[in-house]
Amino acid sequence: MSLNEHFRVAAVQMVSGASVDDNLEQAWRLIADAVQQGAKLVALPEYFCFMGRRDKDKLSIKETAGHGPIQQFLAQCAREHGIWLVGGTLPLESPDSERIYNSCLVFDPEGNQIGRYDKIHLFGFKKGEESYDESVSIRPGENAVQMVSLPFGQVGLSICYDLRFPELFRQMKTVQLVVLPSAFTYTTGAAHWEILLRARAIENQCYVLAPAQGGKHENGRRTWGHSMLVDPWGDVVDVKATGPGIAIGNIELQRIDEVRTALPAWSHRTL
Repeated sequence: MSLNEHFRVAAVQMVSGASVDDNLEQAWRLIADAVQQGAKLVALPEYFCFMGRRDKDKLSIKETAGHGPIQQFLAQCAREHGIWLVGGTLPLESPDSERIYNSCLVFDPEGNQIGRYDKIHLFGFKKGEESYDESVSIRPGENAVQMVSLPFGQVGLSICYDLRFPELFRQMKTVQLVVLPSAFTYTTGAAHWEILLRARAIENQCYVLAPAQGGKHENGRRTWGHSMLVDPWGDVVDVKATGPGIAIGNIELQRIDEVRTALPAWSHRTL
């Protein structure tokens, strides 16, 4: 792609529940909506396929890498719509029988899997009666950085709680886009979601696409939503506040080049 071309991307926002079939149906509709609006890359949120009532519930739907109905669904979506699809996260089998990998898979327009990232930072939070501990049911991934090549450049993969660890994104170096499927809690999202997304975009002078869960779920959990696309200067291109929907916008290579030329922060680093 030349600098004056653009590539349209979309972040899908969902309010997933305990029925895999219902979640996949919701995801299909929203992906179709994004494609109708011109998206060539669509990203789903964390836990798009399942938000169980208990932490361990996700073990019942775990899949083996390369096999299973959720992975087949993602491949079919990518192939039928002719898009690059970042498949949020789904539970994949790990060596620990009591825990799964929380994995983000990427598919090309032919339906081939071209990337996988297993979440390495596991969320833990306790404030009053609100408490979360992902390590109960999730085994952390072992590879810190996963990149995939798209027509407009390099895309770095990350998941939710990773957002709080800027050193992870620094290792991605000069990416054009970071994708961050998430299910931020309402409490932490209201406090930190937007400011952290904009900070990661500013620090790394790249676009950040953040699809999220956004609403009240069957299990009583409330997620923040506000799926968004942020540009390399830290400006919010588009945002979907709450409920199912999409945030959509263009990756402009010229915008990346302008920001990196005007403020060459990467070459100014001393550490």
